[in-house]
Amino acid sequence: MSQEPFESNLPTYDQLLEELKGIRRPGLPDLRGIDRPALRAAAVAGGFCDGSDDAPAGIEALLKEAVRRLGERDLLGQAAAHTFGLLPDRRGAPAHDRRKTAAAVYGVTPERFRKHQEPQVVQQLAEAVLTILREPPALSGGPGSTGRSPGPGPGARLPGGPSAAGQGTLEGSGRSGRSDRTGRIGQEPPLRVDSVPVDAQSTFTVHVSPIELLRDIEVLVSSENVYLEMSKTFRPTVSGALRLAAAVRDPAGEIVDDVLARELAAWLRAHGRPGLPIRPGTVVPTSPGALAARGVRRIYHAAVATPLDDTYEVRPESIARAVSACFALARAERDRYEPALSSICFPLLGAGRGGLAPAVSATWLRWAIRDELARDARWRVHLVVRGREIAEAVGAL
Repeated sequence: MSQEPFESNLPTYDQLLEELKGIRRPGLPDLRGIDRPALRAAAVAGGFCDGSDDAPAGIEALLKEAVRRLGERDLLGQAAAHTFGLLPDRRGAPAHDRRKTAAAVYGVTPERFRKHQEPQVVQQLAEAVLTILREPPALSGGPGSTGRSPGPGPGARLPGGPSAAGQGTLEGSGRSGRSDRTGRIGQEPPLRVDSVPVDAQSTFTVHVSPIELLRDIEVLVSSENVYLEMSKTFRPTVSGALRLAAAVRDPAGEIVDDVLARELAAWLRAHGRPGLPIRPGTVVPTSPGALAARGVRRIYHAAVATPLDDTYEVRPESIARAVSACFALARAERDRYEPALSSICFPLLGAGRGGLAPAVSATWLRWAIRDELARDARWRVHLVVRGREIAEAVGAL
């Protein structure tokens, strides 16, 4: 692999686009065999490698970061990850297999994907690479620092998971160690804040993290509508994220069992409610599906949002009823497990598409949780939010 310097400081969009098209068919293993000067220059400029023997790994890390910028649950991000083999165990997949799985993201045939969606996917990936290069470097501050911290290596998972946090500490793990213009790492690095007071006697733990990345919390609560129709897997909602993370996939990455949606549909049939609403505040349990690998034992689906035309209504008292129902269900199920259930995590119910202000949702959650802990203080309670600003708004930071 030749190492002639790139003729300009940064590659152009057209140069990146041409090289991305060139590696689509041969895939990532081809990066060492043929020099890709534009991508190599981008990886060096982005701090993912120094341009010598580590260029292939640096290019791969750069592309993984670009996919994250497109959105790991967005159609473009998912299709780009499949197209270029950026998912675990997919680096060496044949080009036609990668195209087939990328087409499945859009629900179209591989030929239609090739003609219509694939060009846009490659174009947007090139744009995402340029976006990364336009950002200022993240200073590591350590001895021998060279400015930018390199991105994840070729073996990194997509997406990355949070690291464990110690008691009474603030700990987070950035996905690539790169800061955006506001100084935040990535989009929002996972962060854990221990011992946030519910009242004078009780505390809970706050996580700034996608809920599906949490580990070793036995019960995760999902916010649902009163029809128990979960969000689509590509929607940036708690419901959609849990649905996607719990789904069982085949070796090609395709969903073969939509576990949570299937079990909710079975519950509705068993209770004579298909197509009919249930009472706001009702909670329905399901298994964790693939999330069992992260130490999750149950998913509790709290129906708090009532559809109104193109929006939702969430009444605060429905949050209180849902919290009470979650604890009642957890108490009933606690001793069915060995060891017994002891931890439960709530999102800010109704504060997403439900339109409720985060501070309002948090206030009602705290009130209802305090009431339940006064009755039974054995539970370890967690709250998960998606950003530091929201955590600050609910008084956690």
